Parts: sequence; C-alpha cells; structure tokens
Amino acid sequence: MILKNYFIIAFVYSTTLLQLSCGNNQTHVTKKTDLESKEFKDKLVDANKIYVKRESDEIDQYVKHKKWRMTTTGSGLRYMITQKGSGLSPQTEQHVKLNFKISLLDGTLCYSSDSTGSYEFVVDKSSVETGLHEGVKYMHVGDKAVLILPSHLAYGLIGDENRIPPRASVLYDLELLSIK
Repeated sequence: MILKNYFIIAFVYSTTLLQLSCGNNQTHVTKKTDLESKEFKDKLVDANKIYVKRESDEIDQYVKHKKWRMTTTGSGLRYMITQKGSGLSPQTEQHVKLNFKISLLDGTLCYSSDSTGSYEFVVDKSSVETGLHEGVKYMHVGDKAVLILPSHLAYGLIGDENRIPPRASVLYDLELLSIK
C-alpha cells in the first residue's frame, strides 16, 4: 500500500512538474515568437522604407529629365496641370468622367480611353487606384493633367496581373470631362 501511494504521489508530482514546465515553456515560446514576429515586421518596414525612398528618387529623376514642374503631395503623388479648365473640382462621392492614358515610366502605353472609351468612377468610393482618387481632386472640369503614382498609390506589390508589372510607378495623362 505504501508503494502504491508512493507511485501515486510520484505520478501527481511528475505530472504537475510536467504541466508547469510545459506551461512555462509555452509562455517562453509565445514570448519568443512575439519577439521574432515584431523583429520580422520591423525588418519588413525598414525594407519597405528603403524601397519607397528608391522609387521616389527614381520618380524625381524622371521628372527632372522631363523638365517638368510637378507638385508632390504628402502621399508621394506627383501632379501637374497641363491645361486649365473652367469647371468645378470634384468632391468625395461625386461621379467623374475622364479620358486617360496610363503608361509606365519607360514609355510603355498600358491602357487608353482612345481604345476603351472614357472612364467613370465615384471619388473616394470606387475601387480604383488610391492615387487616382487623390489626383482628380486637384483638377477642375476641363483640366488636363499628368499624374505620377508611385506603386503604393497605383497597382502595388502585384501590379494588375496584365499590363502593369509589380511595384511599378505609373504615369496618368488625364482630362476631366465631367462631374455628376
């Protein structure tokens, strides 16, 4: 009987130790995983900052080469009004109608309203490039403008999976036809 009690006590004691050690190990693993995850995220953020800076420098060189005087917004959008219109400026939730040409900075024409017809979307509501929403708000009906969207404001990390490659800066030639 004493031997049986000894085995029960030993079993309970070892099970308790095992649970405690597993529990502490799990906490240690979780803390380590959280730390590794934070370090990984920090490295991704740092790498992205380097990429955004390099892309911004490339856009600046392109603009300088073209001898354009463009305005740069806080988001990184570059824009230049090339012909002044006399109409109103679009606001959030208004429908806009545009003629457009979308090109890569190397001159490759990707899309054009010449072949597809004019394009309409709702400002700040439609699923179009973030930079396009921002850019049309600097225009008035009748304006023509050139916008350069860095990749994070355009088609991002994967491109459009058709004509625009991943992480591509995109040039828009726009004409704001109407607001509804």
